[in-house]
Amino acid sequence: MRIIAGEHRGRLLKTPDGMGTRPMLDRVREAVFSSIGERVIDARVLDLFAGTGSLGLEALSRGALEARLVERDPRVLDLLRRNVEDLALEDRAEIVAADALATRSWGGSDARFELVFFDSPYPMLETGKTRTAIFAALEKLVTERIVSKGLVVFHAPKDGVQENEFAPKIKVTLREYGTNAIFYLERK
Repeated sequence: MRIIAGEHRGRLLKTPDGMGTRPMLDRVREAVFSSIGERVIDARVLDLFAGTGSLGLEALSRGALEARLVERDPRVLDLLRRNVEDLALEDRAEIVAADALATRSWGGSDARFELVFFDSPYPMLETGKTRTAIFAALEKLVTERIVSKGLVVFHAPKDGVQENEFAPKIKVTLREYGTNAIFYLERK
């Protein structure tokens, strides 16, 4: 996996072998960032379920101001820290070892973001309790944690989520790339 564009273009990221992680493919990540366009410049970014940091670090490479990277798996956290260090982004990337669904991991109650990446593990969408928690978190992010023109980018398996599952307060735009569904969520 590599950084696709910006100041760190072409730099490789460390990724785990065979631990069940599912990083967003480069071509899908490239399509997402093409869709976001200039919104990433000077953005405060929240990367939930950050994994190795491919989304948050890509945003920083493309001109985001700062990124809060939330990941709880201790095996992946070490790789995330090394990726941040290798790119010398310690002053702009804050790593938070916590549950991405816990609102306290998003920062203080006044923390607001221009851009949020929400790339939860697919199995979390398979059970009722965690699926419900994901949609509750997405609603809270859109209605309380992004700025007025902010955007939440939610990655899910194609056909794994229906647009009518989102809260009525959320404007949903869906784009599909192969087996990936990317939902762009904004306030109505």
